[in-house]
Amino acid sequence: MTRLSNDMVAHLRDLTEAPDLGGTRYAIVREIARGGMGVIYEADDRELQRRVALKVLALEVSSPQAQARILEEARTIARLDHPGIVPVHDAGALPDGRAWYAMKLVQGVTLREYASRDHSMADLLRIFLRVCETAAFAHAHGFIHRDIKPDNVMIGSFGEVFVMDWGVARPAGMTGGAEIAGTHGYMSPEQERGEDVDASADVYALGVMLEAMTARPARPLRAIIAMARNPERSQRYKDAGALAADLVRFLDGERVGAYREGMIGALTRLISKHRALVGLVAAYLVMRAIILLWGRV
Repeated sequence: MTRLSNDMVAHLRDLTEAPDLGGTRYAIVREIARGGMGVIYEADDRELQRRVALKVLALEVSSPQAQARILEEARTIARLDHPGIVPVHDAGALPDGRAWYAMKLVQGVTLREYASRDHSMADLLRIFLRVCETAAFAHAHGFIHRDIKPDNVMIGSFGEVFVMDWGVARPAGMTGGAEIAGTHGYMSPEQERGEDVDASADVYALGVMLEAMTARPARPLRAIIAMARNPERSQRYKDAGALAADLVRFLDGERVGAYREGMIGALTRLISKHRALVGLVAAYLVMRAIILLWGRV
């Protein structure tokens, strides 16, 4: 008996799974990624002469329920028309019944890859705020992502920031039942238990991301992270917009809602925020003192 190598098995699997796009305007170029439910391909849109990303339901999980879930994912993304969410162009079913949809092809790296390189804290926080803005948009339209993590954020070649993989996104308040969806380490405690979730579940995941992106954060920033990651959902920010607003206050040198600062802390913050003005006043006072002392000589 001849034993097939892993490469040969993978090649046979690819041949078996290769989607039959006959009758469509798309032609497969290469496989890009593979997840739990679908395979993503780079494809040619021959009609509009552009490259797109094509997500096709994986053969091994193909079922009527899985097909409906892939199409519902496409509908969710289509409803959320935002610059931070990759737009859906088209959707359909293969001759073998597998569902698929076409979307914008993003060229870039994941946030995990991006953050591992030499970038300033200010740059990383700018990207984090863009992720918060996208999540806040989804929350405002009644959707919870449920799987926000660095691997599901893409940084495009020109600095675009996209929140990807809306496959487990659900309307807010939908009964969780026994379904546990997401990534361990980023899921909120109630998500881990399979309970109903709201926008604060995404806030928890964002807090985990923010903590990983910040080395030796200042006390107000530590307080923001702690509030986002609070085990009790009622003690977290209500949604991503509230988290982003507090982070903007921190970056602008304003008082942070998550942090109770004392008089010394408030004075230090004001001095730091108005450093130039404080420097001018200090210089003026020094000059006045010198003039007074000179006049007495």
